[in-house]
Amino acid sequence: MKITVSLIKADVGSLAGHHVVHEKQKELARKILQEAKETGLIIDYYVFNAGDDLELLMTHTKGVNNSDIHGLAWKVFKEVTDKVSKPLKLYAAGQDLLVEAFSGNLRGMGPGVAEMEFEERPSEPIVVFAADKTEPGAWNLPLFKIFADPFNTAGLVIDPRMHDGFDFVVMDVIENKEVKLRCPSEMYDLLALIGTPGRYVISRVYRHSDGEIAAVASTTRLSLIAGRYVGKDDPVLIVRAQHGFPAVGEILEAFAFPHLVAGWMRGSHHGPLMPVSLRNAKCTRFDGPPRVVALGFQVHEGYLEGPADLFDDPAFDWTRMRAMEIADYIRRHGPFMPHRLGPEEMEYTTLPAVLEKLKNRFVEAK
Repeated sequence: MKITVSLIKADVGSLAGHHVVHEKQKELARKILQEAKETGLIIDYYVFNAGDDLELLMTHTKGVNNSDIHGLAWKVFKEVTDKVSKPLKLYAAGQDLLVEAFSGNLRGMGPGVAEMEFEERPSEPIVVFAADKTEPGAWNLPLFKIFADPFNTAGLVIDPRMHDGFDFVVMDVIENKEVKLRCPSEMYDLLALIGTPGRYVISRVYRHSDGEIAAVASTTRLSLIAGRYVGKDDPVLIVRAQHGFPAVGEILEAFAFPHLVAGWMRGSHHGPLMPVSLRNAKCTRFDGPPRVVALGFQVHEGYLEGPADLFDDPAFDWTRMRAMEIADYIRRHGPFMPHRLGPEEMEYTTLPAVLEKLKNRFVEAK
């Protein structure tokens, strides 16, 4: 029996600015998903948050892009918005719900979606990641390190089941096209693309030897859908671990370096991606810095055993301290690049309005 793991998220309102999901929002989400579990629509679920994003992790047997599963997630987000966020006047209620009515598939409607289908192995560990205050391209560097960098993942060298490498599907989010590249043979081509994370985003990773799915990431760019700034995309990611895939420790090792990502305050700044525990999945300083949580589960007959809060570990204290050093340094740049994003990423903010206002005051330089 094939099992599908669906991770679907949306910002449907937050307590005290773009800060954290209200507990009443999670309570209602759990109630709706429990009813779906009792009717047999889903096998199991887990509700959590990353900053101000409500995260729905569900298992079922209906495959990816299933309208019933996507409809269930839409129902959760709409009811949480209408019954909790709006009555409590939570900030930015329903922010990621860019359309009024569900049309059969959540892609292009605002919420972020990562789904994979597989036959369960004798032991099926997965790691679920959720980030806040950043964009889908934030996964590019960690995914490359996990599945292509032998200095991060020793198994690429010493595990025969991984020695043939992995295939990366890279999506051009501007042109809505994708290309599959094999590593290590096409590593330089891959890096040429994913080094531009605002446009080229890793969406899926497959084991080359047998085409088995290894990882899947959300690729939603909210500003491209809405045509205006409506918040950063806050991506999600699912990675399979062990037994022919990178070990959990190798997967987490890719986040030991708090690399710079786009997002942070008003989605308009670069900042370090800081790995945190669930209890610290709240964005405060300058609405950040960008956060990522990692939850470990064992999947058995579709049920979710866990989670293990994988970044709730002093082994990542140094990473968090380094992230805050980077945050402090780059914050001192204020409105100047490289702290502020480049003009191509600012086109959905107030910058076009400023240029429009001043256009008649520009004269030929003497």
